[in-house]
Amino acid sequence: MTASETTLSGQRQDDDSSVFPLVITPDDNRMTADDSHQWIASCSDELVQRSREHGAILFRGFPVHTDQDFDAFVAAFGLTNFTYEDSLSNAVRTNRTERVFTANEAPAHVNICLHHEMAQTPVYPSRLFFFCEQAAESGGQTPLCRSDVLFRRMQQQMPQFTSDCAEKGLLYTHVMPATDDAGSGMGRSWQSTWKAATRQEAESRMQDLDYSWQWLDDGCLKVTTPVIPAVMELSDGRSTFFNQLIAAFHGWKDARNDPSKSITFGDGSELCQQTMDQVIAMAEDITFDTPWQNGDVALVDNFVAMHGRRTFTGTRKVLASLVAS
Repeated sequence: MTASETTLSGQRQDDDSSVFPLVITPDDNRMTADDSHQWIASCSDELVQRSREHGAILFRGFPVHTDQDFDAFVAAFGLTNFTYEDSLSNAVRTNRTERVFTANEAPAHVNICLHHEMAQTPVYPSRLFFFCEQAAESGGQTPLCRSDVLFRRMQQQMPQFTSDCAEKGLLYTHVMPATDDAGSGMGRSWQSTWKAATRQEAESRMQDLDYSWQWLDDGCLKVTTPVIPAVMELSDGRSTFFNQLIAAFHGWKDARNDPSKSITFGDGSELCQQTMDQVIAMAEDITFDTPWQNGDVALVDNFVAMHGRRTFTGTRKVLASLVAS
């Protein structure tokens, strides 16, 4: 059995770019899980390439109902797993399988701003899969924004800021709690983040990655990254605004963190609020809000598209899986 492109209300096609996201559905509603895995395996390279071209693919109507189904769906692509345990993600998550874990478990009222997954660290996945196990009663969409389109518009409308981002890079600072704080979108403890039982083990790993740090009196850990690039050059010649600038500046706020102190240019100079407001507005202007239905799977190219999470009511269960290549 096969699958084909279809359309979805709200799909975008900005500045003569390809349609975003690409939407694919089975040609026959009798497709079984084995059928879908065989189809994916037969065209995995093409699907991965198309996700790079379009930024994201939404698979709708495939036989994916459980976390185990989702694990098998992702495995069919034959890509290298990027585990939550080995990541430096700020978010608290719970593994369902070795490959599958919950998306950010921050409370429903917390808006998670647009970002590239783990772009605030030296170690990040190339692609993300999301699976809607249960759609929220209202809200809860996953906003997606193409960073190549955003970067081109920034070059046209704010060339100096865009040049500064490309030339200076960014420094990220945040405070990790002593224990996991599921009430925060960035509440992962330093022990979990660094896979460390002691301060000495955490310091060893931070030193290896060129972080600077400060232990706080309450047991929390304040870390600052090395200079992280803010722009990525893709092999096809496109440039993308690959960073966590919007999320850090606009959304890294909890009992321990103040967004105004979370990010600077790589030389330590401050970001302008007015300029950042303009960047955020430009990104929102080209954002697609994924209208989740139970069983949907999305493949997001982490180098091309940012993602986030809208606030919601009711129960929302969206699972994630990351791949290194």
